[in-house]
Amino acid sequence: MLKLAAGAAVAGVAAPVLFSGTASATIEGRLPPVPGMLGDRKANELWYQIDEVALYNPVQEVKDAYAAIFAYFGAPGFFRFYQTWLEMSQDPAYPSNYTEFVTPIKDQLKVLSRLQLGVIDSFYSYDDHGLVGAFSAFGQGVLFDPRRAPAESEVHTMDGDPPGGYHLWHAILRGMMLLDIDKHRWACIDPLIGYAWALQSIAKPDHRHVNPGLPSAQVRSLARSWLPRDVTRLDLDFRSRPYPA
Repeated sequence: MLKLAAGAAVAGVAAPVLFSGTASATIEGRLPPVPGMLGDRKANELWYQIDEVALYNPVQEVKDAYAAIFAYFGAPGFFRFYQTWLEMSQDPAYPSNYTEFVTPIKDQLKVLSRLQLGVIDSFYSYDDHGLVGAFSAFGQGVLFDPRRAPAESEVHTMDGDPPGGYHLWHAILRGMMLLDIDKHRWACIDPLIGYAWALQSIAKPDHRHVNPGLPSAQVRSLARSWLPRDVTRLDLDFRSRPYPA
């Protein structure tokens, strides 16, 4: 479900303000080395831990939240989350219709919001530029983590070819924002999701082998285009499938 330097954030491109205050001390030096890992150590760990808490080893509270959401949507679960958002976002009643639709699962969305932001903050609290870089690396497929081998993809990037998870993530976050669940935080992170989607749409990374990454000029250009976008623009963007218009 959850499957975020673009250099200044990428050479002169300002990152969205996700946190306030000064940059916290990096935890990268305290992360144990992983033989065979390639790419930024902290970014690798961010995506590894998001998978751990959301997919591979979720706590009971998260399992209960998933079960309630699946019961509400029915089969095929989260797929209908995006489909419902897509249909409602094109209706004149949007966003009030979508707000009403997600209200019955507000408590479950609070759990998922707390889960995701907890992982992000444990690695990139007060580090906007670092978080932009982590999303950039994720989209390009330049993070190789052998801990998932051989059963799972070793590259931290969105599953699927073409990937559909970015659309789902946006639909979930829009529900959170409309219900005032960490609204400001998700409004700032949503452009990073679009940015990673744009990068992956071009890079089309291999999921089992580290990828070379896109030319830095192209990465900077995409950052300038995507990072300033607000949720209204992103609603339009995520109606395009499977790639950005």
